[in-house]
Amino acid sequence: MSAYKTGVYRNIFKEIGKTDAEIDAKIKEAVQTFFYDEEERIYHTAGDDMGYLTDTGNDDARTEGMSYGMMMCVQLDMKEEFDRIWKWSKTYMYMDEGENEGYFAWSCQTDGKKNAYGPAPDGEEFYAMALFFASHRWGDGEGIFNYSQQAKDILKACLHKGENGRPGAPMWNRENHQVLFVPGCPHTDPSYHLPHFYELFAEWTNEEDREFFAKAAEVSREFLVTTCHEKTGLNPEYANFDGSPMDKVLPWGQFGDFFSDAYRTAANIGLDAEWFGEDKGQLDVPLRMMRFFGTDLEAVRCAYKVDGTPLERPVLHPLGLLSTIAQSALAIPYSDDADSDFAEAKKWVEWFWNQPLRKGVRRYYDNCLYMFALLALSGKYRIW
Repeated sequence: MSAYKTGVYRNIFKEIGKTDAEIDAKIKEAVQTFFYDEEERIYHTAGDDMGYLTDTGNDDARTEGMSYGMMMCVQLDMKEEFDRIWKWSKTYMYMDEGENEGYFAWSCQTDGKKNAYGPAPDGEEFYAMALFFASHRWGDGEGIFNYSQQAKDILKACLHKGENGRPGAPMWNRENHQVLFVPGCPHTDPSYHLPHFYELFAEWTNEEDREFFAKAAEVSREFLVTTCHEKTGLNPEYANFDGSPMDKVLPWGQFGDFFSDAYRTAANIGLDAEWFGEDKGQLDVPLRMMRFFGTDLEAVRCAYKVDGTPLERPVLHPLGLLSTIAQSALAIPYSDDADSDFAEAKKWVEWFWNQPLRKGVRRYYDNCLYMFALLALSGKYRIW
């Protein structure tokens, strides 16, 4: 039974033998480092009532990280930090005019100046979901802290830009129900497909958009089956709508291989398995990936084509990849049989447990994915 129906969430750390005290201590230490440690934190306060998360490798604030931070905070019951991040987002990243009115600028300098005036749909997806959860956990406030209304406004923009003379383009393809890499573009990013979010949007957003998101959840699960390789389980960073790797070279590079963005897909499949458990064939992906990478943890330090062909390109975020594979263990049922599928999953969860947060200039993306895996594997990444 899914957690959506039962309210019961797996604690895989306990399933592999960790104690409550060990798990609580590990989470507490990670939160302290990520949010508050002077040397290693990602989160920073700004003035009396705002805060931001910084991409340490690029020295900017991104809607990806800001919305991730809000999701972490609502899961951890950190309302002050949540409100600070949200107010910074609305103050500096939100665009109230022009082609992208209603969206958030995907990158800003840490003083709030916009680096770009284009949005990235994964930010809007996580903003909306975190805001709905905040509404249910803490209650709606006024203005920008009327969380549920703010979430509905974001999703309305995502679906209805370009209609009735409104400038710009939507973030979903209205015909095929797939989320786009950027508004109006002819391809998608598999790691943006979040059917477990869409199921909830279909319950909580504006009435006229609920049917669309219910269909989007179904379509995304089917898409994930086609975009994840039948043998390796690997998926491309960017894909065509039929799931095939995008072979077009964009101005900023080639993105048809299994690289940084693509890591998140397995984690998303794991969380969807936990929350809803609806299987269109995508729940087999995590085990295929685990078996592809095998018994050598060094395998996560190389980039690959989706068919498993290694590339002479080291990964930028090995801890991020390890974290997402570990989180995907949520798709694999528990068993104490040494020859079971769960024995494979247990190996990855143990590897993850033994890894500390990443240090240094590239720590942002890895540590965001680490924090989500830590919450998910301890049963603390929940529907609110």
